[in-house]
Amino acid sequence: MAEFAEIPVLDVSAIYSEDAVALAKLAQEFRKAYSETGFGYIINHGVDQGLIDGVFEASARFHALPRDVKMAVALNENHRGFIPINTSTDVNSKLAEVKKPNQSESFMMMREDDPFSPGILTGNYLAGPNVWPELEGFKAAVTAYNDQLSALGQRLVSLAALALNTDPTNLLSAFETPTTWLRLLHYPPTAPTAPEDLYGSAPHTDFGCLTILAQDDVGGLQVMAPSGQWIDAPVIPGAFVVNVGDMLHRWSNGILLSTPHRVINRSGRERYSCPFFFDPHVSTEIAPLSSCVSNKRPAAFEPLVFGDFLRSELEAGYDKHRAQKAD
Repeated sequence: MAEFAEIPVLDVSAIYSEDAVALAKLAQEFRKAYSETGFGYIINHGVDQGLIDGVFEASARFHALPRDVKMAVALNENHRGFIPINTSTDVNSKLAEVKKPNQSESFMMMREDDPFSPGILTGNYLAGPNVWPELEGFKAAVTAYNDQLSALGQRLVSLAALALNTDPTNLLSAFETPTTWLRLLHYPPTAPTAPEDLYGSAPHTDFGCLTILAQDDVGGLQVMAPSGQWIDAPVIPGAFVVNVGDMLHRWSNGILLSTPHRVINRSGRERYSCPFFFDPHVSTEIAPLSSCVSNKRPAAFEPLVFGDFLRSELEAGYDKHRAQKAD
C-alpha cells in the first residue's frame, strides 16, 4: 500500500457515456486510486443535489423526534429501524481495542422486500420490509435517494470490474438482487475532554463491497494512511466519498484496498452523514476473481458466503443482534 497524504478526486461522468476510451481511462484511474488509497471523492456522479439535500433534511427531522417516538421503530431482527446511541460497538476492529460504544444514533433502511418476495419465502438472512416512522414525507425522500444510490452502485461495480480486467457480468450477477443499506447517522458533539478511545465511529473497515457517503460540512471523517497517520476527509460540495469494503478487497485478491477509517466529532456541533452501502446478495460466495490471481499473485483468500460473514459481524457489533443470538 502506497503512502498517501490526500484523498484523490475522480470525475466519474464516463460511467454514463458510450465512449469506450473514456470509460477505459476512468477504469485505470479507479484502479490507481483504490489500489493505493482505497478511498476517493467522486464528482459528476449523476445524483441530483435536490435528492441529497432531501435525505439530509429527512434525517435531521427524524433525529429531532423525541426518543420514545424513535424507539417505536427501534432496530429489528432484520436490521431495519432506529439504532440508539451506545448500542453498537466495533468489537471486531483489528485497529484498536474498542470497549466503548460508538457515539452516534441512526436510522437504517435496507432493500425493501414484500411479503411474497423470494428472499422472504426462502428465509434469506435479513430479508424483510422496512419500518417507517410516522413522519410526513420521510419515506418518500429516503426511498427516492436509496433508489438513485442503488443505480449508481450498479455502475460503480461495473467500473470496478473493468478496473480488475474482468467482464462486468462476473460481478454484476451478484447484485441482481443486492443487499443495500442506507444509514442516516447523527453524531452528537463529543466533549473535547472525552477519552481518546471514545469515538463517533471507532477505527474500522467496512465489511461490504462499496460505500457511497454523503456528509455535511462539520468534518470528523478520517482515513488511515499506511504510516498510521489519520488523514482528514472534509466535505467537497457535490461530491460523494466512496470507499472499498472487505468483500471487494477479497474479490480483487487484495488489489483494491479496504482502508481503515474513523469518525471523531469534537467540533462542538451536531454532525450528520448518510452512508449508503452497496453489497452483493447474501447467498453470494466471495472468492478472488480469476483475473486477479496469477503465479506472482496467488489467491490470498479462501471463499466465504457473504451472508455468513455478515451475520458474524452484526452479532458481534450490535446489541440487538447479540441479544437475538443469545435467545
